[in-house]
Order: sequence, then structure tokens, then C-alpha cells
Amino acid sequence: MFVFRREDLPPDPVFPADLEKLGYFINDNDQIRKISDPEKEFVFKINRNDRWNLLNREAMNACIRSIVHSRLCALGLSVLRLPLNAGPEERHVPIMISSNLKTASRVIVVFGEPVQDLGIWAYRTISTEGIEAGSAVAFAKAVLGYEDTKTDTALILANTGQLIWYNAEGRAITHPSWLALPKESAVDPLPRMTHRNKIPRNGNWEEHVQCVFEDVLKARGELLSENAKIDIIGLAEGGLAAVTYLAEKWPEWSSHISAMCLANPLHYNGIHIFPDPSSASSETENSFENFISSRCRAYVLSDRPVNDPVAGAADHNCNCYASGEELNVECIMPKAWRSMMEWLGKAHTDPNFGEVQLVLQDDVETTASADKGSEE
Repeated sequence: MFVFRREDLPPDPVFPADLEKLGYFINDNDQIRKISDPEKEFVFKINRNDRWNLLNREAMNACIRSIVHSRLCALGLSVLRLPLNAGPEERHVPIMISSNLKTASRVIVVFGEPVQDLGIWAYRTISTEGIEAGSAVAFAKAVLGYEDTKTDTALILANTGQLIWYNAEGRAITHPSWLALPKESAVDPLPRMTHRNKIPRNGNWEEHVQCVFEDVLKARGELLSENAKIDIIGLAEGGLAAVTYLAEKWPEWSSHISAMCLANPLHYNGIHIFPDPSSASSETENSFENFISSRCRAYVLSDRPVNDPVAGAADHNCNCYASGEELNVECIMPKAWRSMMEWLGKAHTDPNFGEVQLVLQDDVETTASADKGSEE
């Protein structure tokens, strides 16, 4: 039997959260490239031991988070702590809100994926296309009017990913960041989560989305304008949480929500959306089911060009369109947000606007198959 003394164990590797010290720089195209080889992107595998690779990537991600945060702040966004009564040293989740939130007549809320950091769409897109392309920076510029003229639209970036409280540094982190926390040695087990790592009312992405609705969006006349109309963009689980929350509380929110766009929709008819039992018809104008079918659209993985109609309406009760991304769910937002913004703008301008329900052959076959199965 071999027994290793503590001093004989391999030390946990340490990588500085500094681009230059990591050997990288930002080129003129806003891309992160190696100093030694300006054409080369970030290299994940630098060692046969995955612990070295993981911590090296986390150091790079920390650099990116800092850059994105600084750029969003430069656009006028600031951090709001949830729950609202939490102090800076208490357990809280940071979200970002634009400076015009209290006065804007229109508010766009983004509920992201639980695996991503605040303000990040996809680290892989940042690596290949650029920092602003793979983060919320370019999106925020368009929403707030920095690309053209200032708009009367406010922006809220929710934070469905950073829901674990890291006591040692007093900040919220994602699960991938938790896996990269320092250890006594490279072979020690990961730290154990306890109740001290749980953030009140934000223990998971569903609770966080509910907290954003209850603490921020409901604070009309305080945090946002009394008559502001709200557009929702939901990515994967973030969209699912928004749909399930609104499905239960639609009478309370129907007059405040303008439209909704989803990336990789995870809700399904008969599971998350049901006909309104209080109405004679499920197609009642003010029902949530009717809202999803007429004022909501989804973008899915597809090898077809962005905005091309694709199958999915039979499952999700809303028209589905190609996102322009074929492989990675996290890359849908960087590819499709311009199309989302155009459609949301059209819906906001015309309160009577409604999606024309598209009937695709694949959806017809899906519905027929489901009906046949229920009969059997």
C-alpha cells in the first residue's frame, strides 16, 4: 500500500487572470489571439492532466468576464443585487440593468442559459468571432441605440448561471467556475457545497427567473416605468422558466408583456402549456396559449439560413425558425439576436400584430402521429 504525505502531493496549478501573462492579446478585430502566434485562437488542451486545462480555461474566462463587464458598464449598465434587500457582503446574485430602466417605455429582459456567466452568450463564439460578438455587448449597443440613435428601450440581463455563492471571495459563480476553485492539491476532492453556498430565493434558475419577475419587473413605478411594456428573450432553460412562470400567472402579467422570443425552446404543449380551463375556447384572445401562438416565436438549431421556417410548432405551440446555428445551442443567440430584435420591434410597434401560424409538413406529421398514439 502506498501512502503519500501531504507535501508529496502535486500542487494545484495556478494561472493568473491576466491576458498578457496567459500569453494572449486582443487584436484589431476584437479577437483573443496568442502573442506567440497571432493567428492562433485560445488553446484549451495545454496538459495531459485535465485539471491544468480546466484552470487555464477558467483564468481565460475570468479575463473575458472582466472585459465584458467593463464594456457593459461603459454602455451605462450597472449591477443590481438580488434579492433586493441583500447587501454587498451578503449572498446575492448580480444582474445588470441599463441606466434608463426607470423611464423607458419598453424593457427587454434576457434570461440566459444556466451554464453561462453574466453577459456571456458563448465563450466559443468569443474565441472565434470576437468578444462583443460572443457576449451581450454588441446586443446591448443595439438595444440601447449606440449603433444608431438612442432608444427609449431599457435592458435587463438576468443571471441564471451564477447561482452559487463563493464565500471565500464573496461573489456568485457558475457551476463550471465552482469546479475550478482552488484546492489544497491537484488530487484533492472538490469543495463540498452546503447551505452557505445557496443564495436566498435564487437557488436555481427557476427561482432566479421568478425573483426577477417578482422583485424587478413587478416593481412598476419604482424600478421601471409604470406603463412599460416588456419583451422577453429566453435562452434554453431561461426561456422555459419564463414560460412556466407566466403560464401560472398570466392574468397578472398579460397587460404588461408585449412579446417573447425563445432560443432552443424547451416547453411543450400538454406539459407546460394547457388550454385555459376558465374559458370556453383555448383560443380566447387573452389566454396564455394564444399569446404563445401569436406573440412568441422560437429559434432552433438548423442547417438552414436564419429566419427560415422549420418544424416545431406542433411541439411548442409557436412558429419555429432556423437560428443560423447548426451545432451548439449556446451559439444561437449570437447568430439570431438581430432577427429577434427586428421581430420584437415589430410586435412592440403594433399591439395587434400576431404571428401567422405556419403549417409545415413535418408538423402535420408530428400532430398526426401524436393523435394516432392517443387513440391507441
